[in-house]
Amino acid sequence: MKNKKASEKLSTETSNQYHFKSKTTDLYLVATEHGLSSCTWKKQSAPMVKNLTGTTAQVKHLAKASKQLTEYFAKKRTHFDLHIDIEGTDFQIKVWKELAKIPFGTTTSYAGIAKKIKNSKAVRAVGSANGKNPLCIIVPCHRVINADGKLGGYAGGLNIKKALLGLEQV
Repeated sequence: MKNKKASEKLSTETSNQYHFKSKTTDLYLVATEHGLSSCTWKKQSAPMVKNLTGTTAQVKHLAKASKQLTEYFAKKRTHFDLHIDIEGTDFQIKVWKELAKIPFGTTTSYAGIAKKIKNSKAVRAVGSANGKNPLCIIVPCHRVINADGKLGGYAGGLNIKKALLGLEQV
């Protein structure tokens, strides 16, 4: 993951969006020519592609992400291997990198992530960065739970969080 400020984005850079559908949830994937930039539950402002047969870099990134998500939901993939192109603060990027290290089928707490990034007092800031994760599922923020073992919040809703943890048999 890299930290890219909005001002560093090339004005000619274009994004494309694809509506990914699974039995568990629908997602909106957005990619730039450099990689996947968003995987969320809400439609984004990027132009939609109807299929993934195009030859642009954006469509190739979307196709790879869609394939890997399909494998994940079929329990055939436990880790994602994608080019990504996200924006965030240095702190957010640090948290998201740590989230990406949480093994499939396990959970950790916000405090656990704070300790991993060597900032044990930043539990609330970790929660905030977790909530702003632009790549749900791919950067597995659903694997972060409260210290008391309760699920806590989730941008996709607690039913989706439960379904994802159930898929991973946590």
